Amino acid sequence: MISGIMHMLRSGGRWKDCPTVYGPYTTIYNRWNRWSLQGVWERIFYALTGSMGVFTGSRDSTHIKAHRSAAGATGGPVITPLAPRAAGE
Repeated sequence: MISGIMHMLRSGGRWKDCPTVYGPYTTIYNRWNRWSLQGVWERIFYALTGSMGVFTGSRDSTHIKAHRSAAGATGGPVITPLAPRAAGE
């Protein structure tokens, strides 16, 4: 059960995509949810590390927008080159 939960948390996939070797995905998810609400994970972390320094946030860069041309989009503003300089200037 714990292996299935850890696999899903590490992979970041949908619970529905949990490999069947870990059992039904609904069982894996329900156990993770129940243990989270009961504080079981915090107690396990404390037993293993001796501190309650649990980081509950998420670090993800998918919120950073790239320019549309970074994805291969076409169009946008037309850039016209400046008139060429005279040879003597």
